[in-house]
Amino acid sequence: MSPSTDRLSSAWPELPYAAWKDTYATLHLWTQIVGKIRLAQTPWLNHSWHVVLYISPRGLTTSPIPYGGRSFELAFDFLNHVLIASTDDGSAKQIDLYPRSVADFYAEVMRSLADLGIEVGIHDMPNELPDPIRFGEDNVHASYDPDYAELHWRILSQVERVLFKFRTSFIGKCSPVHFFWGSFDLAVTRFSGRRAPLHPGGVPYLPDAVSQEAYSHEVSSAGFWPGNDVVPYPAFYSYAYPEPSGFATAAVRPAEAFYSDDLSEYILPYEAVRGADNPDRVLMEFLTSTYEAAASLGKWDRGALECPIGVAGKPRAV
Repeated sequence: MSPSTDRLSSAWPELPYAAWKDTYATLHLWTQIVGKIRLAQTPWLNHSWHVVLYISPRGLTTSPIPYGGRSFELAFDFLNHVLIASTDDGSAKQIDLYPRSVADFYAEVMRSLADLGIEVGIHDMPNELPDPIRFGEDNVHASYDPDYAELHWRILSQVERVLFKFRTSFIGKCSPVHFFWGSFDLAVTRFSGRRAPLHPGGVPYLPDAVSQEAYSHEVSSAGFWPGNDVVPYPAFYSYAYPEPSGFATAAVRPAEAFYSDDLSEYILPYEAVRGADNPDRVLMEFLTSTYEAAASLGKWDRGALECPIGVAGKPRAV
């Protein structure tokens, strides 16, 4: 059943995992196709920042992708429910989003790019997912509920706004707020500036070289994820790598937050935020308290890395 108009208009709407899990699974694979096109064309940037998608006023976008002396962009529009492929010469193709198989979507995306003079080859096997099926052979995943696709994007837009504000209080190395299509989460990552021990790898369905490069330096990372069959609800998360001693038992806020031994990270159910009188404040408490636990216990140089939170139109005092 699709969400009601009232739920779509809420700033922090419900996102029941069971109600949209099939759409989520299909959309996850569609974003992987788009993300892998960016991956194939973009020089490697530290911590895989070159592969991500970004929140836009209508959905998710790759931002400009280089193609020789040209550039192109792929943008999901979750209001009109299309994927728009556009080039710097003004040409564009539109791929409709509706209940269609991954194989059908993949074929049309590649055909549309070819029509625009863009020939791109990608590794056509999904990443970070169990029992992967090649995109061109996947006729299993074929669900798309436009209301839930829009609802998920609207939540991402709210989360992006708070994560960006949180990011302004850190002047050390910090990632943009970006969407990882492999794990289907929106994230922001802070760095201590120190090298980390070599990551052991072993992340399911992800090459060790990728995870080792991603965690080459000490991090405190947080974000939003819509859940899976093991954690069947949307949630915010926060973790540290390497995890300092005492992190799992640190005093974090709000009270609904807990440390998951299975995931080795703090979890705050999305419902605890959306049901609060002030969702922004509750989410900021979680982001701040889990970061402070990671940074203090990890002996980061917090005085050199932190600053007051940013204010619109006011330069940071130096």
